[in-house]
Amino acid sequence: MKYTDVELLQLVNENNEEAKDKLYEQYNYIIDIIMAKYKKVFYVLNMDFVEVRQDAMLAFSDALVSYSNEKDTSLATFISLVIERKIQNCIRRADTIKNKNNLSNYSLDYEYEMFNKPLLELIGDPNADPLVKVESKEAYDELVKKIKEMLSPLEYEVYELLISGFSYIDIATILDKEPKQIDNTIQRLRTKIKDLI
Repeated sequence: MKYTDVELLQLVNENNEEAKDKLYEQYNYIIDIIMAKYKKVFYVLNMDFVEVRQDAMLAFSDALVSYSNEKDTSLATFISLVIERKIQNCIRRADTIKNKNNLSNYSLDYEYEMFNKPLLELIGDPNADPLVKVESKEAYDELVKKIKEMLSPLEYEVYELLISGFSYIDIATILDKEPKQIDNTIQRLRTKIKDLI
């Protein structure tokens, strides 16, 4: 016997697992589409793909329970909205944690093993030797804030990946851009930051 979505949802509200499984089989493609959409973001923020998928599954269940056929949206649209909102919240949380870690772990004087040079030289003109000392965390935080305000969204994204240790080739792959475009962006942001410092 074939059930409509509304009938299956009524069964789900009566704790019928079989109805929930049928709806999952019918609409699980939505999770795959939304997960694929944010795949690069998960990589950049070093998020656990399996953990995010579990959150998406919970959001799927929540959508089934809270959907009302009196709403003006279809079940598929409602599921999409709930899952996307959940994933965006996971991304915001991961980004906040990453930024806190970056602020506490990165210093302009910290020397990165893979480059054998400090952050200041990575983002500054390699031929210049600016004598800049950040005396306190407040001064560093203020510098990071000014850098963020001064750079375009793409430049700031590249800057964050650059100080996280990614090469311009890696950054081009992550952001789905041409390596030459990323190289040009790095040169621009180096100039802007050098002027700021």
